[in-house]
Amino acid sequence: MAMFDGLSQRLNHIFSKITQRGKLTELEINQAMREIRVALLEADVNYAVAKKFIADVTEKAKGEEVMQSLTPGQQVIKIVRDELVNLMGSTQSKLELNGTPPAVIMMCGLQGAGKTTLCGKLASLLKSQGKKVLLVACDIYRNAAIDQLKIVGKNANVEVFERGTQDPVRTAMQGIEHAKQQNLDVVIVDTAGRLHIDEGMMEELKRMKSAITPNEILFTIDAMTGQDSVNVAKEFNDQLDVTGIVVTKLDGDTRGGVALSVKAVTGKPIKFCGIGEKQGDLEPFHPDRMASRILGMGDVLTLIEKAQNAVDEQEMQRLQKSFRENSFTLQDYLQQIESLNKMGDINALMDMIPGLRGKMGGVTIDEREIAKNKAIIQSMTPAERFDPDIIKAGQKKRIANGSGTTIQEVNTLLKQFSQSKELMRQYGGKKRKGKFPF
Repeated sequence: MAMFDGLSQRLNHIFSKITQRGKLTELEINQAMREIRVALLEADVNYAVAKKFIADVTEKAKGEEVMQSLTPGQQVIKIVRDELVNLMGSTQSKLELNGTPPAVIMMCGLQGAGKTTLCGKLASLLKSQGKKVLLVACDIYRNAAIDQLKIVGKNANVEVFERGTQDPVRTAMQGIEHAKQQNLDVVIVDTAGRLHIDEGMMEELKRMKSAITPNEILFTIDAMTGQDSVNVAKEFNDQLDVTGIVVTKLDGDTRGGVALSVKAVTGKPIKFCGIGEKQGDLEPFHPDRMASRILGMGDVLTLIEKAQNAVDEQEMQRLQKSFRENSFTLQDYLQQIESLNKMGDINALMDMIPGLRGKMGGVTIDEREIAKNKAIIQSMTPAERFDPDIIKAGQKKRIANGSGTTIQEVNTLLKQFSQSKELMRQYGGKKRKGKFPF
């Protein structure tokens, strides 16, 4: 995850020094804690939060169990991980949507935090869980806010309820009544934000809360804006008593202090995190998994869940069989690309596999290349996807023209696929049998 790269590298450098020692002295522990404290502050972690974190870790690291251990460095790493988990909320905090439907989720936050986009992502996530969702447009102040919500609603394939520029509180109440009539399960209310906190916005949000009694009030916080956004979250919580936090733009090139500070400052759990621009780039927040990512330990459980949601069981078995029998085709490759797109950002997925990024020398994959390969394959006929050997010069020109690429790029894809097939053949595959099946 890009935002934690700097912190992860610093922590792993610190840990590499203490794990090389057979025993640790108090002096060495104090030195490591000073370095960790600096790393946290440079990652924009709140000063008071960082100070308490270091105090808690130091107290446990100097305990007899660590000092007498044969692997004290590993014990310190475990303590740091456990304290990171505690800092971010200990356990996953789920949405509370019980009671008579429809459950109501009130979204709030400043402009630019990605609140409206988040409404669509959350609707898409709930819809994948079998919920019938309605989006209600209550931001009547920002230009094109209602139109934007209509677009994200269309992308999520859910209805958007709007009543123009009438009183937003009235619109919210009418939207909930509409959801009751349609037997819908969840209503997500997109409220107005501002560039900064002001009395008028807060009064409207308080009226909204009183009128619709939401099951959840989720505050959207932009991970890119640093500690200022944590202070804003505290102010929203003091005024509205929010039920949870959603951290957006966690895939951005920022330092990560927001995710590590906001629970400690507000006392409210992070419930979701946004990790990309795609509709499916919203994850339930698991403090233990996030701590593992920060420490470079990966997050295999989230990766498995994403894979299970992206590929059905029958398709997975068919692909496994094609690998075993060396019958993997470009059509299979295309289906793999589409499954990866459903799972989210490819580089974020790589970060979930322990040690993979390091083995690849820290390189990132350009998703534009993947999209280009997809376009090339889609420009082929079914017969060409099944047997690329039949593709000659004239066909390559047609494929390049159809995909907006060059003949050289078509050749590169075909060469890469041929090399992959050869590897499959060498590692236990048997040659494909049978005729063209289409």
